[in-house]
Formats: sequence, structure tokens, C-alpha cells
Amino acid sequence: MGGSDRICATVTECFVIQNLRLTAPLFPTLEKTSAATSASRDCLQAGEACTSNPSCSFNFRKLRQCIAGNGANKLGQNAKNQCRRTVTELLSSQLHGCKCKRGMKKEKNCLNIYWSVHHTLMEGVNVLESSPYEPFVRRFDYVRLASITAGSENEVTQVNRCLDAAKACNVDETCQKLRTDYVSSCIRHVSRTEQCNRSKCHKALRKFFDRVPAEYTNELLFCPCEDTACAERRRQTIVPACSYESKEKPNCLTPLETCKGNFICRSRFAEFQFNCQPSLQSATGCARENYAACLLAYTGIIGSAITPNYVDNSSSSVSPWCTCNTSGNRQEECENFLHLFTNNICLQNAIHAFGNGTNLNPVSNPSVASTTPAFKEEVHTNNSIPMLEETIFVQIQPTKVSGEEPFLHGSNQIKSEVSSCPSPLYTLAGVGSCLLLSLFLQTLV
Repeated sequence: MGGSDRICATVTECFVIQNLRLTAPLFPTLEKTSAATSASRDCLQAGEACTSNPSCSFNFRKLRQCIAGNGANKLGQNAKNQCRRTVTELLSSQLHGCKCKRGMKKEKNCLNIYWSVHHTLMEGVNVLESSPYEPFVRRFDYVRLASITAGSENEVTQVNRCLDAAKACNVDETCQKLRTDYVSSCIRHVSRTEQCNRSKCHKALRKFFDRVPAEYTNELLFCPCEDTACAERRRQTIVPACSYESKEKPNCLTPLETCKGNFICRSRFAEFQFNCQPSLQSATGCARENYAACLLAYTGIIGSAITPNYVDNSSSSVSPWCTCNTSGNRQEECENFLHLFTNNICLQNAIHAFGNGTNLNPVSNPSVASTTPAFKEEVHTNNSIPMLEETIFVQIQPTKVSGEEPFLHGSNQIKSEVSSCPSPLYTLAGVGSCLLLSLFLQTLV
């Protein structure tokens, strides 16, 4: 077996950390990333090296005794001091600077080792820590779908980047397959009382955003919209009826606590806090001045207990499905969490910059279809778009889309796509419903 399997048997299973408390601040302090950290090995490799070193292995076992079952909160002062020294020694051992890769094989095992060292030994003391994931150092070479136009460079052509993004995804085999997988998982009804399996839906969403290149996922999620119909299509990208919404909005502290108890969720959240940390002193609004890293961190929490989504037609109005009502004496804590999404200048600027194309490096990609007339023939002869179950229709919210009926009927692009609508759907809800379904399939499938 490989080294990572031995880790699972020796470190992760032997030193599994139970009931870790996540007490990191909502706005961690700025931490400079050195070249050495960027090139550091992952925590699975570091853990293997630690087990082969008697001193490191001994300290790791001592650390387990310190924090098992939140026992550190019950320790005397001398014991706490010994535990602090143990952590200090481990931070200068093979485990120093180890990171994990988002979506890596055995990601949870890697994060287990990371969090076993980066945590608080005493209640009420915050740990100032960076992201558990390897730092994002490169800028995206985005496929600039918005800039792909027919004719000369000076020709101004109306394009719909959200539709272009959907078509580009369908051209790419990985994007098209994983997108179809998560839509199928998120629309499949479980029973009369349970609309869908949210756990499977979230898992499929994480797989999509972890494995599909950002030039596709970011265009799907952050494409700019100027009308209600476009904004609703964008909002439906993550199939919110299953992945996001519920009958009632819980207090935000509830999903936050759930997130803290899950290695992957707490790690994605830590990465989001780190890379989307706002700063009024920065011209970009971001402490790390890296919009691409912020957007990547944002997509990393989709498919978790704190999944965010658009709440209205604005490109920067995003929030988890929760409220801070009835927070009691934890009102400030709740609002600090919620404001990471609703009042975060770094995140808002990153989304706007992506939509405006001010943080992108355009590259041409002849395989991407545009909504311009020159590409229409190619678009409509593309048979790679699969038909999903007709239950996908229930995900459409007519109350939000019906207001755009004149726009839909006046669009030549939509009219040309209706001809491919299968006859059973006409009997499902009539021609008007087929129009809406065609629009939905064009963006979600």
C-alpha cells in the first residue's frame, strides 16, 4: 500500500482528534506566505515522516492526550503549559508548514493531521491561523467567454455570458459530465416528504467545483447579469431548491456549528476567511489583494453546511440560507459570520471585477461557442447536452421568471431553442412551461 494508506492506519486512526473546537476568529490576521511554505509537502507526507521520528511521534501522542474530548479545558495550569510546549515542538517538526490540497485524495485524512496541530488548547483563546490549503499563487488564464465575438475586434456584439458559460461547459467533457451529475443528484426526489438527498447533492456540487477548471465554474457562477431572467438563471446554477433552501431559515449559528464539526467544511471556511478577508487599507478591498483566490475559496464552500447563493438580482448579494434572529447573547458572533457574505467588500469587489473583466487575462479558445449569430449553427447542432428527468421542471420558480415573459418571447435565441423541446414536455405544462424549461436546461445542463 502507498504511504497515504499507512498514514491512515498509523496517524489518522491512532491520533484521531475528537470534538475539536474551532475558535479561529472570523477575520484572522494577515499571514505572509513564504516560498518555503508554498513548496511544503502535504500533511499526509508530513505525518508519515513524523511517525518515523521518535521525538515527533511522541509529541503527537502527547498532543492527543492534551486535546482528546476537549480535555484541555479541564487541565491545570502546569498541564496546559506542557501542552503548549508540545504544540511548539510539533510546529518546529516535520509537521511544520504542512498543507493540504483541495479535492485531493484522502483530503479528510490530510486535514485531520493539519487540525490536530492548528487548534486552541484552552477555551476562550483564539488561534490566528491561515488556510489549511496550499496557497493560491497563480492567476487564472481565463477563457474569456464574454470577449468571444464574431467579426472584427471593434465590433460591439451583445452576448449573454451566462448562456455562453453553459455552452462552454457542455463543450468540455469533464465540465459537462460533472455538471450533469450534480444536477441529477440535486433534482432526484427521495420520497413524498423529502424533496431530495441534500447530502448527495452537496457531495456532487463539491466534486464539480473541485475538479472542473475555474475558467468554467467561475463563468457559470459569477457571470454578470443585467436583467431578471439572467439573474434567475444564475441563481439556479447550484439547484438551490435542494442545495440551499429549506422551509425555514435557521439561525446562522446552527449551520456554522455544523460546519465546525466537519473537517472539510471548517477547512473550506477557514480558506474563505483567509483569502476573502476585507481590508479598508487595500485598494482592492482585500487584505491579500488576490481576487482569484477569494473566488476560488468562495466556490469551495458551496456544497457545505454554510452553502451561499444569490439572494436577489444583484451580482454581489450573496448569503447563506440563515438569519441572525433569536441569537441571544451571541448576536455579534452571528452577525460577524453573516457579514462575511453580506457586507464583505473583498468578496463584492472580486465578483464585480470578474464580471467587468478587470482582473482577467483574456485568451482565445476556438472550442467555446458564443451566443453571437456566427456560432448559432454550431450551438444548435451540439448533441452533447443530455435531457434530464422532467422533474427538473419543479426547480423553476415561475413567480420569479414569469415577469420576464415579454423578454422570453421576444428573444430569437430562446425561440430557436424551443424547437428542440421534446413533445412530452408540451403535455407536462404547455408551451409556456416548455419555454421556461428550455431556458433552465440551457443554463443548468
